[in-house]
Amino acid sequence: MLFSEEHIALKNTVTRIIDEHINPNVDAWEKEGMFPAHEVMKRMADAGLLGIGKPVQYGGLDLDFSYEMVFAEELGSIRANGVSTSIGVQTTMCTPALTEYGSEELKQEFLVPTIAGELVGCIGVSEESAGSDVANTRTHARRDGDDYVINGSKMWITNGVQGDWICLLANTSEDGGPHRNKSLIIVPLKTKGVSIARKLDKMALHCSDTAQLFFDDVRVPVRNRIGEENMGFTYQMRQFQEERLYVAARALRGCEMAIEDTIEYTSQRKVFGETLLDKQIVYHKMAELQTLVESARSLLYRSVEEYINGNDVTKLASMTKYLVGTLCNKVPSECLQYWGGQGFMSENWISRGYRDLRLSSVGGGANEIMLEIVAKQMGIFPGKRKK
Repeated sequence: MLFSEEHIALKNTVTRIIDEHINPNVDAWEKEGMFPAHEVMKRMADAGLLGIGKPVQYGGLDLDFSYEMVFAEELGSIRANGVSTSIGVQTTMCTPALTEYGSEELKQEFLVPTIAGELVGCIGVSEESAGSDVANTRTHARRDGDDYVINGSKMWITNGVQGDWICLLANTSEDGGPHRNKSLIIVPLKTKGVSIARKLDKMALHCSDTAQLFFDDVRVPVRNRIGEENMGFTYQMRQFQEERLYVAARALRGCEMAIEDTIEYTSQRKVFGETLLDKQIVYHKMAELQTLVESARSLLYRSVEEYINGNDVTKLASMTKYLVGTLCNKVPSECLQYWGGQGFMSENWISRGYRDLRLSSVGGGANEIMLEIVAKQMGIFPGKRKK
């Protein structure tokens, strides 16, 4: 994939915002357990970064997904994944289906101000019993005249405390399950009956306000539904492809930073009369890890090219997400080893990177689910093998 001057200009804009306005504050935000989402989103929006691939008439730039990928990869330079995760939810997780299938009225009410950074969005898919198993969603929306009455709960919701609206996946029919009985519905989070059960205490992404939400007889108009009734599962599966490519791009840069920081540290740390980096086992390991990162990046770029060309990237995106998730378990861990006791100190980013990057093999579809999808696409899944 060849990058134009426009790609480089966009990357430089993102880098400037991160260096000037985000990274200097992430340590404080991590300690506080939350970052100022509306403030950060507005700054990103003012630079035109929250609607890179969205139509111009809604405030977007109408650029192809390669620009979204450049954006995502550079967001990996934020030294707290809680911030970049929140931004990714805003740009590639809660808005693609709304953009593609939402009514004009819905787009004006929710998409336009979200791209403008005036509203913060969430994606409401996961539940305690329905993480990777999306089809097992229990939240239900019952039709009552011109309204839906929603009951249920959602778990691990990024932006759940500070968010203004949620793109909610809920069962809207007793028939057609589990894949043809769900709809995506926009629910303003100030609606009566929506409550934050708790802000979740996590091992990582400390500055991300992740919440468990309850919905008790929440009434929203039917016009808040995105697209056709009972097509929500299909819309969400399509929406997942952009999410997985975003997660992979962002995480690759995190892996690369772990390598870069470790090279810098080991080039200064002396052991038995020479630097750690002078030892063959260390510089060979750095070379090996960088090679793996570049290999994964090549797969990512190929996936994005196919996506831009209008091809189905379910297989490639799942492969990319799996491979990068695997590297996120490997690279920070093996880098941290060379930091010794310093690697366990919160003052050194490698300890946070080790924790934050671990989520990449779980969130947005666990590694095991990615392999299930790839196997189905290959025709080797039991019961669906090609003859």
